[in-house]
Amino acid sequence: MMLIAGLGNPGAKYESNRHNVGFMAADAIARRHSFSPWSRKFRGEIAEGTLGGDKVLLLKPMTFMNASGEAIGEAMRFYKLQPENLFVLHDELDLAPGRVRVKTGGSHGGHNGLKSADSHCGNAYHRLRIGIGHPGDKARVHNYVLGNFSKADNDWLDPLLDAIADHVELLLDGQTSSFLNKLTLATREADLTQQPAQEPAPKSARKGGGQSHIRQARTSRTIPAQPERGPMAEMLRKLFGSKDG
Repeated sequence: MMLIAGLGNPGAKYESNRHNVGFMAADAIARRHSFSPWSRKFRGEIAEGTLGGDKVLLLKPMTFMNASGEAIGEAMRFYKLQPENLFVLHDELDLAPGRVRVKTGGSHGGHNGLKSADSHCGNAYHRLRIGIGHPGDKARVHNYVLGNFSKADNDWLDPLLDAIADHVELLLDGQTSSFLNKLTLATREADLTQQPAQEPAPKSARKGGGQSHIRQARTSRTIPAQPERGPMAEMLRKLFGSKDG
């Protein structure tokens, strides 16, 4: 059995926050694979299903982010699971928006949800790090992670969550490179579909523009004035002679 824990904060106030992308990923998996309805257990919300023929428990701790490990630890003890049976889905400031990395063990990197999980489960579990970007100033981090994703973020967020759900079996099966490649392709295709269509250039700006560049250069030259013609001019030429002939 595998336990997938998405990290976030409970309540409508937080549901669209960057800090809640772990909850969002867990919801996407549950929808995509027709897991059971969410129910309350282990101080969190759980949904049960199967992936690749194996039983999987999805967990969203309702203990708030800083105490996420309390709910995760309770579920692991109940099912007698080891850290290698646990995947934690969480937001990552140190990755650009839409970038994803998989990590096993190591430091919590200052993430309070992981810090809590470490204290209750050890640190040898797997992490799916979902990049949300960094505001650029440490003093702005708190408000940034507790701020909502922007409308522009949905251009990469929705395809990414769908791809995580579609290919999560690869992640659980240890096929990390294949899993990450699938996510990269999904977000790249989404980027391409968001590119605005280019309007055709006006005829004068197209290749040749109706004229070759040489012809354009010629027509841009100043045309010399033509000598005047008429009876008076003819009489003056007879009297004084012509300079041009």
